[in-house]
Amino acid sequence: MKRALTTLALIAGLAAPAYASECGGNFNAFVKDLRNEAEANGYDAGLTKRFFANVRQDQNVLAADRRQGVFQMDFTSFSRRLISQGRINTGKRKAQEYSAVFDRIEREYGVSRGVLLAFWAFETDYGGFQGDINTLNALVTLAHDCRRPELFRPQVFAALELYRRGNFDPQRTTGAWAGEIGMVQMLPADILENGVDGDGDGQVSLKTSAPDALMSGGKMLQHLGWRAGEPWLQEVEVPANMDWSLSGTAQALPVSKWQAMGVRPRSGAWDGKGLKAKLILPQGRNGPAFVAYPNFDVYFEWNQSFTYVLTAAYFGTRLMGGPVFNAGNPDPGLEGAEMKALQSKLAARGHDVGKIDGILGAGTRAATQAEQQRLGLPADAWPTRALLNAL
Repeated sequence: MKRALTTLALIAGLAAPAYASECGGNFNAFVKDLRNEAEANGYDAGLTKRFFANVRQDQNVLAADRRQGVFQMDFTSFSRRLISQGRINTGKRKAQEYSAVFDRIEREYGVSRGVLLAFWAFETDYGGFQGDINTLNALVTLAHDCRRPELFRPQVFAALELYRRGNFDPQRTTGAWAGEIGMVQMLPADILENGVDGDGDGQVSLKTSAPDALMSGGKMLQHLGWRAGEPWLQEVEVPANMDWSLSGTAQALPVSKWQAMGVRPRSGAWDGKGLKAKLILPQGRNGPAFVAYPNFDVYFEWNQSFTYVLTAAYFGTRLMGGPVFNAGNPDPGLEGAEMKALQSKLAARGHDVGKIDGILGAGTRAATQAEQQRLGLPADAWPTRALLNAL
């Protein structure tokens, strides 16, 4: 999971000294600075020596960090790739097997089993593939790399604290390339803050205990702002004469207003009457359509990819018995070089689209919608060749 990470006071101290090697430079010198910082914050020199003794820079981690082309896929393609009948069937079996655990999660944290089952499925295929990369090597490598050191440097010290407590082995703990550990892939700081002994054995083991992993995930979602018992996503049908500029993740309206505009659930009744919701059109006005309730925003604290978040949220509804979404007939989207060309043109007009990477993220969507409005095109935030040509 690519979350925005928090620096815990118990890890770094309230007045940690600044070191020259915040990132980059000689790797061994960087590791030495990490050791010095840990010892300055009260960690025993022998402990830190053992912890960092065999740490190595992992070039495979850097390659993986730069190779995330899967997020260039549109929602329909991405969801069909991740959601299989086998994953649905396994999810139903897991829901029955751990029914008592899910009951406890819903009672204590207010998080639906469908939400956690979807994360469990996507992150590790229900625990089957948790990653085989040395976690400490991954964290130190990413902390040393100057792309996002502020995200990963605190995680090194979180792992050190787990080691001090006897819950992390610097040589044997493995996980994903970005340093996440266990069945629902949590970073060390998240484990420190939200780890739960779900099976009552006196330990928090997210790699081997499904109750521990699921309970910890539920607690973390609650910590991130999950609202107990509320829905998160619902598929809808939209009228052809909508004001498309009202769609997107930037603004929420009461369900009653969407209803007055002719938006209606594709099946059943409204899940969130009395709540505000956002109209999400991942592939424009002719593609799938959803309303996203306040809990949907919490997904972005877990993972910052719009496509991943929407797919995980949708899969959660499927695992709770929801229907297969209507893919519609969206206008063809932009791919690769075309998307980069669009981002360059949007940036030239003063829009903040972030990195020119060919990925349709939140910044590119917002800029697309603004330019569609300016040009008199349907402002549904879905970039097409018509918009690219108009720019």
